[in-house]
Amino acid sequence: MAALVVIAHPDPASRTHQVARRVTQALEEAGTPVAQADLHAEGFDPRFTLADRRRYQSAGPVPPDVAAEHARLDAVDDLVLVFPVYWWSMPAMLKGWVDRVFVNGWAFDDRTTPMTRKLGRLTIHLVMLAGDDAASFDRHGYGTAISTQIVSGVLGYCGARTGTTVVLHESEVRSPESIEREARAAAAAIAGRTRRSRPRVAVTGPR
Repeated sequence: MAALVVIAHPDPASRTHQVARRVTQALEEAGTPVAQADLHAEGFDPRFTLADRRRYQSAGPVPPDVAAEHARLDAVDDLVLVFPVYWWSMPAMLKGWVDRVFVNGWAFDDRTTPMTRKLGRLTIHLVMLAGDDAASFDRHGYGTAISTQIVSGVLGYCGARTGTTVVLHESEVRSPESIEREARAAAAAIAGRTRRSRPRVAVTGPR
């Protein structure tokens, strides 16, 4: 069992990166091999180009950078997306990553009847940092909007399993210590999910 932590924030000193580091550490301590993908640092291009369009139409190859992402995701069982909530959804960088990577033929296949959802092997965890408080999320239905857009609209559409979903509210005004405590709890929950999904290994020989 292995995991990939994908981070969508341009500032390495941000609380988003702080939380991602905590999640990565918890997974490592749980014995789960883990890698990080810092989309900004890696220079991922989120723009859906003509090459992506051609691939969607089955008239061209998978762009090399997208093929690299597929290879990275094919090697893991758990995907952790860590990102700030912008306008009640993903930042443009992460949305573009999803647009280009979760493509027809790899994440799903609409050329079959019925459509094939191809990511059933993958558990996707969401760790979101929000500026607003939980009461505002509930009052305005923002939690429902995020669930509809991301959990149902992406994960469900591709057949991926929904793992731990956490929103760290008021992330811009709370103390670093408060964020750290909540990040530890989120990280422990994700690590616990990956531990429980790991198959048991039979022990043989002298004890």
